[in-house]
Amino acid sequence: MKNDFFTYQAQTTPHPLAMEISHAKGSYIYDSEGKKHLDFVAGVSACTLGHCHPRVVEAVKKQLEAYLHVMVYGEYIQEPAVALSKLLAEKLPSPLETTYLVNSGTEAIEGALKLARRVTGRSEILYAIDAYHGNTMGSMSVMGNEERRKPFEPLLPHCHPVTFNNEADLEKITSKTAAIILETIQGGAGFILPTNDYLKKVKAKCESVGALLILDEIQPGFGRTGKLFGFEHYEVVPDILVMGKGMGGGLPIGAFTASKAHMDLLKDNPKLGHITTFGGNPVIASAALATLKELLETNLITETLQKEKVFRKLLQHPLISEVRGKGLMLAILLESAEIASEVILTCKERGLILFWLLFEPKAIRITPPLTISIAEIEEGCAILTEVLDSIQKKGK
Repeated sequence: MKNDFFTYQAQTTPHPLAMEISHAKGSYIYDSEGKKHLDFVAGVSACTLGHCHPRVVEAVKKQLEAYLHVMVYGEYIQEPAVALSKLLAEKLPSPLETTYLVNSGTEAIEGALKLARRVTGRSEILYAIDAYHGNTMGSMSVMGNEERRKPFEPLLPHCHPVTFNNEADLEKITSKTAAIILETIQGGAGFILPTNDYLKKVKAKCESVGALLILDEIQPGFGRTGKLFGFEHYEVVPDILVMGKGMGGGLPIGAFTASKAHMDLLKDNPKLGHITTFGGNPVIASAALATLKELLETNLITETLQKEKVFRKLLQHPLISEVRGKGLMLAILLESAEIASEVILTCKERGLILFWLLFEPKAIRITPPLTISIAEIEEGCAILTEVLDSIQKKGK
């Protein structure tokens, strides 16, 4: 299987972890040799309810028996997609009322960028340095990392960078700006939180010049920060909300939400202003609806902040310089990229799954399922601390 993996499946890095998976359940992933691995990554924030959550599995099975794909998006009334969109509208602040369901976060970004240009009639898009919004051409055009952008240029024109949390750069938002797109919490940059009412100031500047604020909640969304969406911590409402990852409970999905008046602009002049074949797929929408209901009907979201406190209490070590983030969207900063990689790879051998962040090589991602127990947090942090201790002793 490993030889076939390297021969026939396209790779994304020279050295993938290449763990062969047998099955996964709850907070654990099991390899083909029967070894279990405690998952502190949750498929990079995607498995909100852990692996094979019973409510998600049951929803998928029920829908499988009814119908799978029947028609391209937006033509037939399919209950799972309608119910999901309606529940989101009920839980989001005005004017976020109409949702377009797509297949992934990066596709949702593409739709949001198109919608912003359609609403404003402008072309300029501002984005943050060290931002990550996906890897398609439009999403890459608002990626704040030149090393990753350069090989694929030219990208979309009229896209310009600002510095996250830099208020002086708000002057770059002008009457030429269609939108500024920001991650509510910068992910690839190292889980950087907005400070000093930054997001509120961005929104006020947008309103003063007729530009739109797009907030990317692909990572913070669906309870990971202790609120259903991260922007709820910062007293700001975006004009366009983008979501994905944890939305589907482990299945591929994305969406963007805006006012009905804005979203209606995609259905005429021209018709089919944004189209997708599999967006709103009934099986995946069923999984997403089950995930959202589980979050809303339990204490998982509020418990996220208590679990953060446990992590912060246990993640105190001389090699850890900082713990960034909010809720169960955490990153530990170490002294060097080399130490970070050694920790990740050694923990993997000891049965704990950790992972890197895109643009901060000294950081280690900790984004476990929201269903993780306190005992499992303690178990994983004990392994992590033992590895850090061994590295520290070796350094001395």
